[in-house]
Amino acid sequence: MKKIEVLESLVDALKILPGVGPKSALRMAYFLLQRNRNGAQNISKSISNALEQLMHCDLCNNFSEEPQCSICLSSKRDTNSICIVEMPTDLLMLEETHSYNGLYFILMGRLSPLDGVGPNEIHLSKLIKRIKNSNIKEIILATNFTVEGNATAQYIKELFKDIDIKTTRIARGLPMGGEIEYVDSGTLAQAIVERKAI
Repeated sequence: MKKIEVLESLVDALKILPGVGPKSALRMAYFLLQRNRNGAQNISKSISNALEQLMHCDLCNNFSEEPQCSICLSSKRDTNSICIVEMPTDLLMLEETHSYNGLYFILMGRLSPLDGVGPNEIHLSKLIKRIKNSNIKEIILATNFTVEGNATAQYIKELFKDIDIKTTRIARGLPMGGEIEYVDSGTLAQAIVERKAI
């Protein structure tokens, strides 16, 4: 491989990251090569270690160094509820709120037939097995409020409609500290529809 091809290969590798276009990838490549070769080696080593050592948790599908992750193994978690999220980052955000102490299942995506993502690609058979082999009494659907996220939540709701398990969806509405005049009409309409008694 010629040197220019090596550089192009590095730029192409960096372009797979979300939000990184050709120019950003080229800037990153030059930065790593010119200014931070040690950093580049650390990135390379960390990626290799992660690929070798991380696996999916047998129960919740999150990334883990062990067959079952620390959340699934914790005796302090409420085993009566399971919160279904799209990605590990969603789990991390929910954990930061300290408002939920149940179990999780991570789909690693959402239904999107146009992109070739169907039920098999988001591990729904694993989810069904998990719920049927547990004492879960509530399924909390915490997929994103996008067309695909809503379709995924509806699909999962249908999967369990004949099972005696309560199914809920996280609420939508005005953000904390938000001012009505700056909120989009869709969010405001949903806040009105999903209003609660006080």
